[in-house]
Order: sequence, then C-alpha cells, then structure tokens
Amino acid sequence: MLPAGDVLEQARKARDPRFDGRFFIGVRTTGIYCRPVCPVKMPRAENVTFFASAAAATEAGYRPCLRCRPESSPGTPAWQGTSTTVRRALRLIDEGALDRGSVAGLSDRLGVTSRHLNRLFTTHLGASPKTVAQTRRLHFAKRLIDETRLPMTEIALSAGYGSIRRFNDHFRQTYQRSPSELRTERRTAVASVAATAAESLVLRLSYRAPCDFPALLDFYRVRATPGVEAVGETYRRNFLLDGESGRFEVTDTGDAISCRIEGGSPRALMDIVRRVRGMFDTDAVPAEVHTALGRDPVMAGLVASDPGLRLPGAFEPFETAVRAIVGQQVSVKGATTVMGRIVERYGRQTRHGAVFPGSAELAELAPDSLPMPGKRAMAIKALAMGIQRGDVSLDQPDDDALRRSLLAIPGIGPWTADYIALRVRADPDAFLVGDLVIRRMMETLYGVTSEKDMLAIAEHWQPWRGYAGLYLWRHAARLTESS
Repeated sequence: MLPAGDVLEQARKARDPRFDGRFFIGVRTTGIYCRPVCPVKMPRAENVTFFASAAAATEAGYRPCLRCRPESSPGTPAWQGTSTTVRRALRLIDEGALDRGSVAGLSDRLGVTSRHLNRLFTTHLGASPKTVAQTRRLHFAKRLIDETRLPMTEIALSAGYGSIRRFNDHFRQTYQRSPSELRTERRTAVASVAATAAESLVLRLSYRAPCDFPALLDFYRVRATPGVEAVGETYRRNFLLDGESGRFEVTDTGDAISCRIEGGSPRALMDIVRRVRGMFDTDAVPAEVHTALGRDPVMAGLVASDPGLRLPGAFEPFETAVRAIVGQQVSVKGATTVMGRIVERYGRQTRHGAVFPGSAELAELAPDSLPMPGKRAMAIKALAMGIQRGDVSLDQPDDDALRRSLLAIPGIGPWTADYIALRVRADPDAFLVGDLVIRRMMETLYGVTSEKDMLAIAEHWQPWRGYAGLYLWRHAARLTESS
C-alpha cells in the first residue's frame, strides 16, 4: 500500500533515492511513468499520479520512461504491505508461474478463486496478476536490450515470451516501437557496455544504500561449498539449470551489484537473475529496517555499527537445506568439510565445474558414506526422498506448510526449519530463537535467559526479526574478533 500522499510528494520533489522502486509517478500530460529519481524536468504536482507498482501504472495506460528506465529500479520485497495470498502469488509469479500457466491455475495453487485473486491484486497492487506478470517479462526484456548484446530471439526466450512475435507485439504496444528500433536508438549506450567473453553477459542489479556487501561476502566465504562456490573479493558459483551448466560472478559497484553470467540456458536467465537478487537481498528497504529496529535502544546501537546488513539468501534451495541439516551442532568449518565430501561423492561435473547434487542423487545417499552422525545423514536422505515423492516442496507458496513438512522429517528440528525459512524463503521475520549464538547475545545484551522472554523482546522487531538475528550474529562475530 502507498504511504500518505504528502510523503510521496516530498520524496518526488527531493528525488529521494530511498523511495526508488517503492512507488512510481505517472505524468498525465505525457502518458509516461517514472521513478522518483528521474532526472527530467519536474512535472507540476497537479499533473502527476502515484502508483504502488510499475504494473499498476501499466494497467492505468502509462508507458515506461526511457530516461530513468523503471525496469532498472530496485525491487520491493514481494511480501511487504500485502495479504498472505498476494504475497504467495507474487512469489509464484516471480518464479514464472504465469509464463507457462494461467491465472486460473495460479488461483488453484493458492486455494482461491480467480475472481478473488484479481480483487486482492487490485486492492494491494493496483493491477491484475496478468499485468504484473507481463510487466515483469517486459522489464526484464528491456534490461537485456539496454545492457547486453543478446539477439532478440534469445531475449524473448529469456524473458519468458512464448514466441518472438508475442514479444514484438507486447513491446511495440508499450514503447510504440519495436525492440530492434529501440536498441538502434540506444546504440551509444549499448556500445559503452564492456566487451565480454563469448557466451557471457553482464547485468547491473541495483539496490538501495546502504548495503554491507563485505558482510555478505564474509557470510558466504566461511560457508562456501567446496568445488561449487568460491569467495574472495567477489562471489563465484557454478550452476546447472534447465539442463545447461554455467557460472556467475558477483561484484559490488557501490550502488548496485554487477553479475557476470557465463553459459546457462536462455530460458533460465530470468530465474538466474531472480536467484542472484535473492542471494544478495537487493530488494531490501534499509530505511524501514533501521527505523523499526532503531526503536529498541540496544538494537539501535548494533544497527549504527553495521548499517545495511542484508539477508543471505539461497541460490540453490535444496543445497542450502542440506547445509542446514549438516550444520546442526557442528562448527561452520566442519559443516563446510562435509558439504565438500557430498560434492565429491554425489555431485555432478560440468564443463563449468562441479555442481551440488540434486534430490534424486541424494535420495540414494548411503548414510555411512559421509563423516557425520548417521541420524543427520538419514535426515538428508529423507529430505531428498520427500522432495522426490512430492511430500516436501521448498518452493511451495505456504510457509507454514513448508515448516510442517520439514518438521515431520526425523532429525529436522525447529532451528533447522527456521534457518531454511530465513535462507531459502528469504523471510525477513524468521527468528532463530533456538540458535545458540543468538541466545547468548540476548542473554548478554538484554539479560534474559528463557525462550519466552526472548520471543517477547523479539516481538518489537517484527516484521524484521530476521535482520535482528543478523545483527546479533554480527555483534557476536565482532566480539570474537576483538578477543
């Protein structure tokens, strides 16, 4: 839902970057919608309309600005300010549910009627599910036109269009010119893109400052799966999606992350970018997190010491879930060693390097083949078998149902289920009250020892308890460094 109109007007006049991507401005005299940071001449207040999403502006008949490029703005967390059903639907749409299915099919997965889902989307986003999905596809295609040299056919496939004709029609309808004509007009910008090696491309994924990118690298560095990930001043990873292997490298540029992708399937490109954005939490709204946590004097001090911490997401959900099980009651270093053994014994070798085994491979896991307790190995095998049978789905829209299915597996307890929610589902409110480090820090900082008292304090951090946990982990790491 949009903030009060006076707040939006102040943000518009100030071109406040904190609001970039959180609302869009439709200019009635031009029929164009812009980002709050658009550098064009400021339109008069009586000529503008505010929209909660780019899709809402599209549905109202506005077309994207070619100057500020709304498609390149930071995203907004899909769960924020919406109903549970809309939150789940947005997650599925972001994963491509409407690229290959219908609104009716999406409604069935959510357990509601199509009419009710459309009504919810209109209320919370100002646009229908179909328009949200179309805007998502169009924006991604526009970015590829501007930032890469990919052929138009590959761009159409990458953006989820079923045919080049459908892509051209949608593009011309929105921009009043064909994709090729627009690329020709922006030839200078395209020519300025750094030359890349064969089969590679570079995309710029913007975020809202501040962003503690080094802290994310620190987190991934000690947990990097041997043979699959490598972390130095950059983050690198091998992957296998849509039947084709590849690798990507992520670096920080100061106001965005730069993602270089080699190999991979064109059809998987949008999914790769979605996963990378989730890994580096590029859609976070630091100002809201800091404001909410800052109401707690203790937490305010932690935030001031490390502004801009981001939730570490998961590129490969199954791998992260396995890591959570392996990491139970062992050191981070020990868990990393076991993950390397799993890759050595069960992983797949591709032309881009090793990738972590899928659930099909680990469903055949021999529990005594790994240097870990048998109960934990059996939990990994049971998780893999559950995914194969369809009893467990790490990408299902219902978070509570996911947690119940995980807890039903012997060897998976509340800590593991909550850790998976934090990493795999990028749940900003997932709070690991059973985590030993978090419990120790709460005892030190707040003087409480019972879980009940800890949860009572954490209630004041909602809906950002996941970030609060990160700050407690970070504080513990700083104490260790200084000792």
